[in-house]
Amino acid sequence: MGTFSIWHWLIVLVIIMLIFGTKKLRNIGADLGSAVRGFKEGLREGGDKAAEGAGGTPQVTAKTVEGEVSAKTETRA
Repeated sequence: MGTFSIWHWLIVLVIIMLIFGTKKLRNIGADLGSAVRGFKEGLREGGDKAAEGAGGTPQVTAKTVEGEVSAKTETRA
């Protein structure tokens, strides 16, 4: 059994073309190409936003709470 030869793949391709037709296959290819193009643009835009956020003033995300300790409690395990 093992691997398929080029003739096996050509027969499969002919059967697929007979079932779906060339117009539908062309539309599927165009849809797939536009999806890949949109994905690449999204990655590029995400990289641009990350580069803008890296420069300038740093963002502070943690908060510091100041106060006094009124009583010390000890817990023993």
